[in-house]
Amino acid sequence: MTGPRPAGTASLNATQLTVIALLFGFSMISYFDRTIMSIAGPQMMRDFGISPTAMGSVYSAFILGYALLMIPCGHLSDRIGPRRTLMLMGVLSAGFTGLTVVGGKPGLGAWIGVAAALFAIRFGLGVVAAPLYPACARMTANWTPMIYHARVQGFIISGSSVGAAISPVLFTAMMRRSNWQTPFLVAAFATAVLAATWFWYARDYPPAVNGTRADRSPQITQGWAKLFANRNLLLLTYAYGALGYFQYIFFYWMYYYFGEVLHMGAKESARYTAFLFLTEGAIMPLGGFASDRLTRLYGPNFGRKSVLIAGLSLGAVFTFAGAANLGFTAVACLSLAFGLAACCEGPFWATVTEMAGERVGGAGSILNAGAQAGGFFAPLLTPMIASLAGWTWGLYAGCLVALSGVIAVCLANIRAQVVATESPALTDRECMRPVPSHLKSAHL
Repeated sequence: MTGPRPAGTASLNATQLTVIALLFGFSMISYFDRTIMSIAGPQMMRDFGISPTAMGSVYSAFILGYALLMIPCGHLSDRIGPRRTLMLMGVLSAGFTGLTVVGGKPGLGAWIGVAAALFAIRFGLGVVAAPLYPACARMTANWTPMIYHARVQGFIISGSSVGAAISPVLFTAMMRRSNWQTPFLVAAFATAVLAATWFWYARDYPPAVNGTRADRSPQITQGWAKLFANRNLLLLTYAYGALGYFQYIFFYWMYYYFGEVLHMGAKESARYTAFLFLTEGAIMPLGGFASDRLTRLYGPNFGRKSVLIAGLSLGAVFTFAGAANLGFTAVACLSLAFGLAACCEGPFWATVTEMAGERVGGAGSILNAGAQAGGFFAPLLTPMIASLAGWTWGLYAGCLVALSGVIAVCLANIRAQVVATESPALTDRECMRPVPSHLKSAHL
């Protein structure tokens, strides 16, 4: 048997909230580690003579490593548990983030070329960061009742927006006082501290209930074949890949778009990029709240799918409007596009968490591999399309990909979501059972 999952409750207790806050912290610091490269990119391009296309390959190196190891790392989180998995991810991510400072000249770049050195380091960072969201999904399944899944997942993933929002502001401020290397060292130290705090505090499961140990390692009950054979999981994976393509345009090229295409200054570009990600972070959890509410009222096939369809469609519409405008109107439209599309995050992960039974890590890794497959091409194809047809069409391409994800969601039947369960899913009535009194006051 696996460790117990807490029964539902009208509110989350202090230890559940602390675990969720730490997962939010991992999401935030991971995206800070990722996006500071895009903020450093223009300065590195000038310092080392790197072309936009070559820098796009450096950006995609992270996504390549992230995508290639996503499924093995999802298996790892099911095998050794999310506590150990996230600790290893944090420590190794700190190491590769710190290594970025030796990628230039002098350093490793003097031996193999700056672009090649940065590609190798970013690839390594992507590899070690791969377990992040599958392990977070596993913790969510272990620690929170089903009626909270979409909003908790949305809140955790909104940490990525906060990390991405503060990175341009903090990076440019630190770079003005020192150089581009300093923020990477600061980020490495902060990541290591978070990993140590997590390992000290967290456990894979809540405190012992009915004599069951809280720290048992999860056991795998189903093979990978049943995951890959599930049509609905694969359709959702394609749709999440379309969302990934759409989002990674914003993560890696919007700072450049504001500064070099719309001709805003460095300070304004940083401020508007931060505004973009803060808008995403503010709106993202709302998708989870709406999806949980609609699912309770009308069932998962409507509750999950309606938010996914609306988020992807509105993201495409507002991106089209942003690409056709200039100045703050463009910034406002693009920020709304990014935020509305991000409303899909919680429903995507909640759906797969509920589909997968004890294979949450595995199913989540398949879902996230789809996002990274889409995200891998966005940094590469966007400047290529822009060089041929202009940056407007680089953004329009993202709109078309997002709309293809809408079609995949429409074809999925979330009501038929049996991938790997040996016990029935919690009903709404079961989800509302109160938490045992000893769990409310227990500490990790």
